[in-house]
Amino acid sequence: MSRATFLTSITAFGCAIASVAQAETAITFTNRSDALPAHAYTGGWEHFVGGGVAVFDCNADGLPDLFAAGGDSPASLMINRSERGGALTFEAGEIMEITGVTGAYPIDIDSDGQLDLAVMRVGANMLLKGGPECSFEDASAAWGFDGGDRWTTAFSATWEAGADRPTLFFGNYVNRDDPEGPFEACDSNELHRPTAEGWEKSLLEPGFCTLSALMSKGAHGATMLRLSNDRHYYVSGGYEQLYDLASDRFLTEEDGWEKVSLWGMGIAERDINGDTIPDVMLTSMGDQLLQFGKPDGTYQAAPYDIGTYAHRPHLGEDGRASTGWHAEWGDVDNDTDADLFIAKGNVEQMPGNAARDPNNLLIQGTDGRFTEGSIEAGVASLAKSRGAGLADLNADGKLDLVVVNRGGPMELYQNTTQDTGSYLDVSLYQEGSNTFAVGSVIEVLTNRGLQVQENTIGGGHVSGKSVPLHFGLGLAEKAQLRVIWPDGEESDWVEITALNRWIELTR
Repeated sequence: MSRATFLTSITAFGCAIASVAQAETAITFTNRSDALPAHAYTGGWEHFVGGGVAVFDCNADGLPDLFAAGGDSPASLMINRSERGGALTFEAGEIMEITGVTGAYPIDIDSDGQLDLAVMRVGANMLLKGGPECSFEDASAAWGFDGGDRWTTAFSATWEAGADRPTLFFGNYVNRDDPEGPFEACDSNELHRPTAEGWEKSLLEPGFCTLSALMSKGAHGATMLRLSNDRHYYVSGGYEQLYDLASDRFLTEEDGWEKVSLWGMGIAERDINGDTIPDVMLTSMGDQLLQFGKPDGTYQAAPYDIGTYAHRPHLGEDGRASTGWHAEWGDVDNDTDADLFIAKGNVEQMPGNAARDPNNLLIQGTDGRFTEGSIEAGVASLAKSRGAGLADLNADGKLDLVVVNRGGPMELYQNTTQDTGSYLDVSLYQEGSNTFAVGSVIEVLTNRGLQVQENTIGGGHVSGKSVPLHFGLGLAEKAQLRVIWPDGEESDWVEITALNRWIELTR
């Protein structure tokens, strides 16, 4: 890893935008699932949803490790022992026994430079403090955190202006104490804002059975909290929500917020069409809804023929509707165009939905349209998939894939695609609070145009990661890079001539 510091004396250089694209590459993954310790996400109806994985480096060796939810089974810590550029392999790590876990997100809560874990559970949520060599201790009480006793299925976090600790959101599913449930019995959600003693918890109502949450700037340009909600349990009157942290209220149609109702399960946000405005994918039972962000802060549904709706299985003869869970953008062939992975799987035995529902790997072409590539790539699993993560697990510059399945073994796929483009992995560090600079925006400019990614905590389905942001650069030989830090300060543009590496930018 090389460390660079932005210098104000560096000025931007000209870069003409050219439509130079690499030749189409056959994307391939090799199944390395046997290189994972034994693990499964199990349990009854309270674990029909959930089943996430946290991807993060907990021992500072530059290789991401895994924390996998187990449901009724204990959660698992898996230490990455892969050789750089070699085959993936993990070994079981030591961690306290925790059951009831639905998912987890890495976050440096106390800003000591060591990643901690926000653990979602059926029961009391937990904050685990990270220590050397992937050691963890329950710091919930010591940090003044009230984990409650709900059925938690969503998480997001950010640092609000002037705060030493993060604002935490926990999204809850069905109210287990409602005798009239489960239908129309969605629980309240929780917003935890930092205080001198810990956090002050407030309820966000109404709750519509939230299965994914994301604090990000989105199309509005100011950090807000987006919630994706499950129509199956709120039955009528519910919709996707957007909460304005600055004014402490949900946006309404008067604010331009359209009331979209779907069986919302996952959120994946990224600018995928090069206009610098983040777009958002919402997974669901049936259509997977891609919304393009617009300059006025509103969203517009993508046209059907773009190829992202993925509403039926693309493998086998089951023509019933698909069930989408975790969604994640990632450039798997490094051609500068973001691709999309969607984990699929029947809730349990929903008769109106496909029983054998293959995962999607939607490959974006230079025309902005997507083509299904999971079968050829070897990742079209028919297991009941839930959470997942796309990350470079062996430091070879290519995004690998890990998937958590309900009632079955986890899956691990190594990206073995040949002739990929160049890449740049970028991580951020700053002194004081919010060491990993959550809320920053990284911009990378090449002859293929401008790529923009925000550093966030949240989204997906109960699965989070804290790894360097990955930029595929195609045939580029150099790039320009700048950072817009969480407080809005903009760095100068810096020319990067040595590509195919990970750089950490220190403020």
